[in-house]
Amino acid sequence: MKFAFDPSQVKEVPALINSRVKNRERYPEGVVMPMESEAAALEQANPAQHLFPAIVIGPSRSSEGVRVYYLVKWL
Repeated sequence: MKFAFDPSQVKEVPALINSRVKNRERYPEGVVMPMESEAAALEQANPAQHLFPAIVIGPSRSSEGVRVYYLVKWL
């Protein structure tokens, strides 16, 4: 996937994503919880509650006007 971000404005961050679907490239801001570290994201992950650890970029405003995070990879 190719991102069109200014690297000085956005960086990759660990996060928890609350979603039943794991095959999307972007997730709305409301379901993404940025974390301080990958270890914290892994520790607080809970598949039973659909909380999955990931590395994301964002937030960025989509063409629809919604703030979204782009998935880089699942942890």
